[in-house]
Order: sequence, then structure tokens, then C-alpha cells
Amino acid sequence: MKKIWAPWRIQYIEMEKPEGCILCDKPKEKEDVTNYILYRGRKNFVIMNSYPYNPGHLMVAPYRHIASLEELTDDELHEHFETVSRSIKLLREAFNPAGFNIGMNIGRIAGAGIDDHVHTHIVPRWQGDTNFMPVLSDVRVMPEALAETYQRLQGKLK
Repeated sequence: MKKIWAPWRIQYIEMEKPEGCILCDKPKEKEDVTNYILYRGRKNFVIMNSYPYNPGHLMVAPYRHIASLEELTDDELHEHFETVSRSIKLLREAFNPAGFNIGMNIGRIAGAGIDDHVHTHIVPRWQGDTNFMPVLSDVRVMPEALAETYQRLQGKLK
């Protein structure tokens, strides 16, 4: 059995969580650059993960606060997965990853850090993007800062 280690995420796991829902609150703030919101659709938006597994780790979420996929309306569902598809295309063009992990964690028991607002993770992957650093040193090597990744992707998701 292979294990995936992500010790750099312990900062997120152990931090005191703010009141409310980050996926509801951040779009209302109208501070897209500060909040790393890359795209606003009619029913869904794209936000960069502030505690990414890899550079370019995006999340697509509906504006509406709902906990599970089956609660999305047909319009929300269609736009959601259309936005996921367009996000993948953007990440291919910007970063040329070798692959992607794309998924949803529905419910805390399934690993959802934000378990009451459904969202889809899009994580670019490269050959060798996991290495000995997290295991030996509890250090994650991120080759690009969030702000730089945001600037690289900003305005390109249409």
C-alpha cells in the first residue's frame, strides 16, 4: 500500500477556523485578488486553494451554500462542470502538468475540510512532484508563491 503524505497541510488542519463559510464569505468580499478568486460565473466561481497540494490547486464552488452534489440545480451543475473543464484547459496551458487529480470530498468523514459547501478540487500533477522533503523534513517545496500563480492565471479563465 502506498501512502500520500501532506504534512504542510497541518497548518490548515490545526488552525482556528473562522466563523461562517469561506466559500460563501470570500466571493461577497469583492476582493478577488486578495482572496485568489480567478473567475466568477453566474452560478459558480473559481478560487485558488490557499493551502495547496501543488501549484495551481484550484477549487470550483457554487455561490449557493449547499453541502452535496445532488443539491445543485441543473444550471448550477452544468456550469460547475463546464467551469472545471475550462479550468483544466487553463492549467494545461499555463503549467503543462502531466496529469490532474480532480475530485470532491462530500462530508467530513470523506475528508472534506469545508464539509457544508460542495466544491471540486483540481490539482495539477507532475512526474516527481512528491519527493523526500515532506517525509524527511516536514517541508513542502512549492516552486511558486500563491500570488505569482494567481497573476499567471488571472483573467485567463473565460
